[in-house]
Amino acid sequence: MKPFFEDIIADFHARPLPTLTPREAALPALKGKIDAVIGMRRSGKTWFLYQRMQDLLAAGIAKDRLLYINFDDERLLPLRREDLAAIPETYYRLYPDNCAQTCYFFFDEIQNVDGWESFLRRLLDSEAVQIAVTGSSARLLSREIATHLRGRALSTEIFPFSFREALRHQGIETSNTPLDVRQRALYANRFSDYLLQGGFPEVQGIEPRHRYAILQEYVDVVILRDVVERHHVTNITALRYLIRHLLGAPATLFSINRFHNDLKSQGIAVGKNSLHEYLDHLTEAYLVELVPIHSRSLRQRQVNPRKAYVIDTGLALAFRHQAQMDRGRLLENLVFSTLRRRGGRIHYYRSADGYEVDFHVSNDAGATELLQVCASLRDANTRQRELRALTAAMHECGVQHGFIITQDEQEQIEQGGLRIDVIPAWRWAAA
Repeated sequence: MKPFFEDIIADFHARPLPTLTPREAALPALKGKIDAVIGMRRSGKTWFLYQRMQDLLAAGIAKDRLLYINFDDERLLPLRREDLAAIPETYYRLYPDNCAQTCYFFFDEIQNVDGWESFLRRLLDSEAVQIAVTGSSARLLSREIATHLRGRALSTEIFPFSFREALRHQGIETSNTPLDVRQRALYANRFSDYLLQGGFPEVQGIEPRHRYAILQEYVDVVILRDVVERHHVTNITALRYLIRHLLGAPATLFSINRFHNDLKSQGIAVGKNSLHEYLDHLTEAYLVELVPIHSRSLRQRQVNPRKAYVIDTGLALAFRHQAQMDRGRLLENLVFSTLRRRGGRIHYYRSADGYEVDFHVSNDAGATELLQVCASLRDANTRQRELRALTAAMHECGVQHGFIITQDEQEQIEQGGLRIDVIPAWRWAAA
């Protein structure tokens, strides 16, 4: 096996790193900790490792102090756990001077090899190395990598491109300076495209029919490898109905009981417990996320339906096969995805009088943010309904400054000592 490692190491050091779009994320890179890069398949985890490598090179680190191995490389198959020890042995034999320096090892899909966890822990303890790993497989989902390292790892999540990253991918850099008329029009135009195509790197700029086919294939891989193979699911019909429902109705309340009854009326037999398990599997695979109601009561959070969001708006359109999906729901899903990237605890809020606000976001410092999403406030009834819900929530939560995210409208509303900023989604997402 050693000659193959020599070839792989030599190939990596000989070829240039690929050109990429920088992501707005960074590895902690703490001493004594392994960095685990996690996220949905095809969201750019491997390319994020390349970004880290480029940052190291830019900081003056020699490339021979970096090592990248993709364990999907057919030259390494089959690879046994006892073969893993040959990696550092081969590397330090080729570069003996690096034994006295910190080196940076990047391992892609290492979970394909039995015993990878003990190998990484031993390597971290015995050598001066900083290690980063990533991967997704039916054997081990990406978010479980850190768990298997028993407290020795820190996780960094990578999602499909944010709007800012999608603009950067097109060569457009955002800034905090005021935008002129031409720039505002450009941002608004590109945001409309982004809302429909989503942020998966591979589909940027691809015409819809090809984009839909690629994104549908992503979902099929998640179904087959991350759910069916991994969890031995046999009721494929019920699973596909669940996925079709969740992806086709983003930003809507979801109830297992109601969905179970819908399946029953169509003659599809499946237990409620199985549906709960399927839902957990899809969440683990980063395909969907469920947002609970904001409440201090655990029982209230459990008995109230949760809101279902898709990890990316492009997936929602691709799976529904129709571009005329409710733009308001699609916009709300995009706001959720943006909030999810930014961090914080996300809930929806229902006032004492039953008025609903889309997002109640809080952080460890105790700050609370309330956001309502509405495609347009031009209709008088819509405007009254959205303002009534948001102001009620602001009074109850003690929040003085709230937000309404719209497609393209902007104004500032002062009402009863409260301030509400109405912001175009493109401006909010690019901030």
